Amino acid sequence: MESPEQLDKRHLWHPFTPMGPWCAEEHTPLILAEGRGCVLRDPFGNEYLDGNASIWTNVHGHNHPVINAAIMEQLGKVAHTSFLGFTHEPAIRLAKALVDLLPGGKLTRAFFTDNGSTAIESAVRMALQFWKQNGRPLRDTLVAFDRAYHGDTLGAASLGGIPLFKGSGNDFGYRVITVASLDELYTLAEEERSRIAAVIIEPLIQGAAGMRLWPQGMLKALDGWCQAQDVFLILDEVMTGFGRTGKMFACEHEGVVPDFLCLAKGLTGGYLPLAATLATERVFEGFLGDPSEGRTFFYGHSYAGSQLGCAAALASLRVFREERVLEQLPAKIARLGELMADLPGFRQCGMIAAMTIDSPDLSLGVQVCLAARKHGLLTRPIGNTIVLMPPLCVTLDELERMVRALRLALDEIRE
Repeated sequence: MESPEQLDKRHLWHPFTPMGPWCAEEHTPLILAEGRGCVLRDPFGNEYLDGNASIWTNVHGHNHPVINAAIMEQLGKVAHTSFLGFTHEPAIRLAKALVDLLPGGKLTRAFFTDNGSTAIESAVRMALQFWKQNGRPLRDTLVAFDRAYHGDTLGAASLGGIPLFKGSGNDFGYRVITVASLDELYTLAEEERSRIAAVIIEPLIQGAAGMRLWPQGMLKALDGWCQAQDVFLILDEVMTGFGRTGKMFACEHEGVVPDFLCLAKGLTGGYLPLAATLATERVFEGFLGDPSEGRTFFYGHSYAGSQLGCAAALASLRVFREERVLEQLPAKIARLGELMADLPGFRQCGMIAAMTIDSPDLSLGVQVCLAARKHGLLTRPIGNTIVLMPPLCVTLDELERMVRALRLALDEIRE
């Protein structure tokens, strides 16, 4: 009988994974069987610290009793029903909870989908359709930033500034102007500016670009420019949302509330696929009218607003409140910075920390992560950038163990 590892190589195709080396006879895939808190275990009982929060999703740790109980309670009622023309209490309560997280009441509506890419797709489609049916049909252009990453579905990928993630070609999707900086945005010709429907950005830090930090004050300045131009601002907080930067949302650091806020990953605490696109009442009202007018937003997914996902998300927000998660972050952020400060190319944004090995050999990042695994740390590189982004429940001792494993791995590949 074939082992699970052999069956994996025979039948599975893993995302973002070179499958040739993966399927090689000498490679043994790591099977993750269970987890609790920041610790994951394989079937043999070996333990690993979850250094990238299970691809930036897990917030409160694995097997959290509050989230587990909420999912089980909902499962005893109903797991999923259609959200197209129907509704349910978990989605209603979650929508209210999300819009209440940001000050001023500017964001009033929550549109649920199932992942970060579709959260972005929703915001972009809403922005473009809004202008088309509200007197500004020539606003057909989106502005995105160089090295941005906004997802892998066709429209989201067309906004990205990293050719590697666009697949076989880059000429598809929306009409997009890519700029490298605010100065470049400011100097766009009037003809180009008049066609802009929205600007999209990952606030404070670009993830897939290698954890590249934006200058302080840049987001606030961009928000001011968008307001002056009457252009929608879309914030992609798929990675930065739910405490990653030290506040619930990255935009809070600069007092910005956008026209669209895109959330996913940590929304359910890292348990289930669920995404939300928060929008303003102005945007929502731009889609009202008699059905015969064709102003409806015809977009959605089968599992949009699933009861289980909404139950998990509500429980995650409860954990934030009851365990005072945000209040405990400053000490952890400070300690993480102290531990990694002397590592090459170190930078940090809250609980997101990264280092970069300066070498033309782009395999070194992979080598470091594989070496770190032997010392009980799981993380994943972006080229030669190694990221530490643990669940927010991480202890100071676990942070020290993570960085110790990373240092041991670096020493090994330098030998």
